[in-house]
Amino acid sequence: MNRKYYVTTAIDYTNDVIHIGHAYQKIIADVFARYHRQIGDKTFFLTGTDEHGGTSEQAAKTAGKSAKDFVDEIAQKDKEQLDALAISYDRFIRTTDEDHKKVVADFYKRVEKTGDIYKAEYEGFYCTGCESYKNLSEIVDGKCPLHPTRKLEKIKEENYFFKWSKYQGFLRKHILENPDFIKPESQKKNVLGFLKLGLEDIAISRPVKKVAWGIPVPNDPSQVIYVWFDALINYISGAPNFWPADLHILGKDNVRWHAILWPAMLKSAGYKLPKTVYGHGFITLDGEKISKSRGNIIRPTDLIKQFGVDGVRYYFIRHGPWTEDVDINLEKIKEIYNADLANGLGNLIARVARLCENSKFEFPIKARHNLIPTGEFEKYIKTLQPNEALAHLWTEITVLDQHINKEKPWELKGNTLKEVLSWLVEEIRGISYRLKPFLPETAEKIEKQFGQSKIKSTDSLFPRIK
Repeated sequence: MNRKYYVTTAIDYTNDVIHIGHAYQKIIADVFARYHRQIGDKTFFLTGTDEHGGTSEQAAKTAGKSAKDFVDEIAQKDKEQLDALAISYDRFIRTTDEDHKKVVADFYKRVEKTGDIYKAEYEGFYCTGCESYKNLSEIVDGKCPLHPTRKLEKIKEENYFFKWSKYQGFLRKHILENPDFIKPESQKKNVLGFLKLGLEDIAISRPVKKVAWGIPVPNDPSQVIYVWFDALINYISGAPNFWPADLHILGKDNVRWHAILWPAMLKSAGYKLPKTVYGHGFITLDGEKISKSRGNIIRPTDLIKQFGVDGVRYYFIRHGPWTEDVDINLEKIKEIYNADLANGLGNLIARVARLCENSKFEFPIKARHNLIPTGEFEKYIKTLQPNEALAHLWTEITVLDQHINKEKPWELKGNTLKEVLSWLVEEIRGISYRLKPFLPETAEKIEKQFGQSKIKSTDSLFPRIK
């Protein structure tokens, strides 16, 4: 019986359409989802939108629209961005979905029944960018370091609180006893450092008179559930039969919520914990953070127009901020596209196809369905290193190019030529199979071209960009 595999990404605020920084983790999650489907695992890939809270409510007011109409529009545009990138999600969940609302209400009641919810007055600061309350230790020069252009709100209000502090010992023990729970190691250190400061109970609701756009607190319509206590539960409501998740992928600024608050909520409500929380780095553009206020937003579709779907996927899988922050610029993307795709893979496929076509030989097709990749490539996938897995494939491509230059098949004839070409064809067929999770459109084109006994030349896979 095939095992289940469940991968998720963070869900995005609907105050604006996603940019490439948001889309990055969806590309990476797509690699893992496609890989696990390919090897026969019963796979579910969840992504979506976080639609409640003050951020979306205020954006809707600014646009002169109702909150529901506004988030409907943004959610559709977000889906279009992901679809353009060939993201193979199984569900695009929205926190306004009715089944999600029901699961959130049930989850809240479970935690309440455990005795972990109480009502009290909160006085302090609130960051609308993070949609979170801020302790003094988290404030730098009077501002949230993640959203320095936004003014912190000084608030005093009555809220429902979750007994987060109760789970400090449990969380530390779980993190230390489960080495794969938080990845990479740098993020685990940050989380353990935060735990050392001591957890405080956290407000999990807002008064309707302050924020009306949200899921009502069960049995108290004067309060709505705070956005994080609502949003995190999407991982259960979105695929209840697949929980617990094998992998949560998110930006490093969200690790604390997923690795400390979410597990405490799950423990309180009686659910199992996810296997791994992975926090990737940030993308900057020409040294600056990508943001609406700076006017440097790049949507996935903007890049696709220049580099194609798989050109964009290749660059960000191979060179994105998987382990640390990465600065990008269009010239750098173009250089890598030309070097690795146009002159690398594209040139290799064109050379071999031309040699095969000119030889007039036939190349029998060997069954390759449900082939499980082995060796270094599989090791990189299993250890959550998709960038290294793709780099390993490109090493194979380089070796094939070198082999062609060494053997000089254009100078060979008869059985010697057929032997060399047969080996090259089988290697390319294997590469196209392993390439499927990364560059699905390209892999399909290669498979179609080399999946025939008579191989013919076609248009260039990656035309050179000037």
